[in-house]
Order: sequence, then C-alpha cells, then structure tokens
Amino acid sequence: QIQDLTFLIKNYCLTELYLNHNELTDISGALKHLSALQILFLHNNQLKKLGKTVKELKGMISLETLNLFHNPLAQDPDYRLYVIYSLPSVQLLDRKAVTQRERESAFHLYNHERSCVVQSIAFGKRVNTPLGTTVGSSRCIQPARRLVMPSVWKHSDNAHLLCSFRRVPFENPEDAIFLRAMTRSLMEFSSVDWNKVATCQERRLENKVEEPHEKLTVQFR
Repeated sequence: QIQDLTFLIKNYCLTELYLNHNELTDISGALKHLSALQILFLHNNQLKKLGKTVKELKGMISLETLNLFHNPLAQDPDYRLYVIYSLPSVQLLDRKAVTQRERESAFHLYNHERSCVVQSIAFGKRVNTPLGTTVGSSRCIQPARRLVMPSVWKHSDNAHLLCSFRRVPFENPEDAIFLRAMTRSLMEFSSVDWNKVATCQERRLENKVEEPHEKLTVQFR
C-alpha cells in the first residue's frame, strides 16, 4: 500500500528496486537520483502520466529491466515505443525483450527528422554488404541483396522525377544507404615502400636494371 517514496532519498547505490503491487500515483522527484539502478518494477500501480514517469527515469543510464504494465499510463497507444526511445538502456520492458526493429520504429516515430537524414546519407549506418565488383579484384562479388525502392519511385522513369523524390524515406534505411554508396565515385590510393627504392647514386653504382617496385593499391567508394 505504498503511496509515497520520500524514504528513498538517501539510497543512492540501489541497483534493484521492487515497488510493484502498490498504490503509487506519481514518482516525480523520488527516483531520479538512483543512477545505479538496473532493475525497477513498478507494475500494478496507479501511475497515469507517461511523460512525467519516463522523465523521472531518464537519468538511470544503467537501467536494463523495467516493468510498467498494469498502470493507466500503459494504455497509451504508443506507450511501449515511447519508453524504448526515451530509455535506450532498457533491454527488457514489461517482461518482453526490446528488439532492434522496435528501436528503429521508436527512433523514426519520435525523431522523424533525424531519421530521414540517416536514411539519406551513406555514412549514417554501416553496410556489411560488399559494394560491388571492383576492377582487378576477384574477391569482390556482386551483392546478393535486393534493393526495395520507395513506391513513388517504382512508377517513375524520368531522372528528374527521381531527383525530386530524393527525400522519400525508404522502407529499410539500409536500402537508402546502399543506393548512395553504389552511386559514389570509385577512389584509388596507392602507396610504395620508399625504403626499398634505390637512390640515384645507388642506381649509378650498381649499374643494373631496376626491378619494379612493390605498390599497394586500394580502391573504395
């Protein structure tokens, strides 16, 4: 039947806190100092304000397990995604593991502008798929992945129309990054070990045909 959490003011080093099955209606100002907390159970209470509750937990950078189900705030349509976005350290929410797809959905929903930027630049996310066949290299192979274009692109045959739809988000962010990476120009860098290159004097003294130097060439997009 706990309703007030003022007794926790001096408990800075708590790592686990079980407050489930109580009568809490508000936790503002009562838990934010618990930065070492890893497990927090608050299910089966009367917490109603999702924004205020999550704000109180934002300083818990070590929080991995959180239960908030069976509270009025859990009835919010985007409750789970909002908690996942606001508390990135949480791995287990309401007894269910947080997936990468949920994190991406939460990021796109609550930080849409930045999400569109990430989808439009090549260095926003690492692409593990080979970029394509490189001249003079037998180890690089053509990527097997299938590029999924936005629906508005599929019916456009003109280059200028494609440019006008540049900002349309891809269904899969990796597709946008992959497309940008494939259209980048190929760059080549060569290096030589100059310690193995004979000087003018050495060439005159030895008076022999110089062997070709070892040159290391790297190509990338």
